[in-house]
Amino acid sequence: MNVYLVPIAALEQDQYELYCEVPDEPPDKRGEAPAGFWRRLKHRLSPRQLKHRFSEMIVEAERERHKERADDDPAPSSLLARAKGRTMRWVAESIAEQRLLWHLRNQTAAVLLYPDDLDPTRAAAELRRQMTSDFEKHRLWLIVDSLGFIASGLLFLVPGPNMVAYYFAFRMVGHYLSVRGARQALDAVTWTTAASAPLSDLRRAIGLSADARERQVLAVQQALELERFAKFIDRVVAPLP
Repeated sequence: MNVYLVPIAALEQDQYELYCEVPDEPPDKRGEAPAGFWRRLKHRLSPRQLKHRFSEMIVEAERERHKERADDDPAPSSLLARAKGRTMRWVAESIAEQRLLWHLRNQTAAVLLYPDDLDPTRAAAELRRQMTSDFEKHRLWLIVDSLGFIASGLLFLVPGPNMVAYYFAFRMVGHYLSVRGARQALDAVTWTTAASAPLSDLRRAIGLSADARERQVLAVQQALELERFAKFIDRVVAPLP
């Protein structure tokens, strides 16, 4: 697994974001829920089923985010379809920073690619700093959302689906996976470092005009053989004034 230490400012400003790009995985297949109201409820709210439904939602959200519609393709016909598409794309964007941590959960070795104008010891230290910060942040939010999920049980008697519980369950599972990924990265992953000239080219492109920067970012994306890198840069680098 390759992880990129991406510069988002000049060298003296010392600002970086971590990025990875791996194929999306299909959701797991689970059996049908058992018969009986209480057994079904316990089944639906079990950690395994929450993770399964979480995975399904992520796959759908990523599909919406990566779907490129041709100019002659009709827009979604119904208001509900348009709202669903926007919601799924928002979900995918809102969890983008956690995808790296989720994938690290199952890794035992990884390569950190860093700009070749940066000292490798400094690059490794920045990786560890960000992973430690992510671990502490997601652990805090896991506690907060777990309490929110428990409190949402007060809405159990309200007719209709308990959307508040689903919201907290979604966030709770996401933060749980992120905590596991950060801990795995800190304690179990064997990291190898590799200098990358294209990442240094990207640093020099940040201060260019919008058109020049876009061309340089696309050139770096091609050099690194990535597909979604340019969209990532658009999200994490502040637009030029």
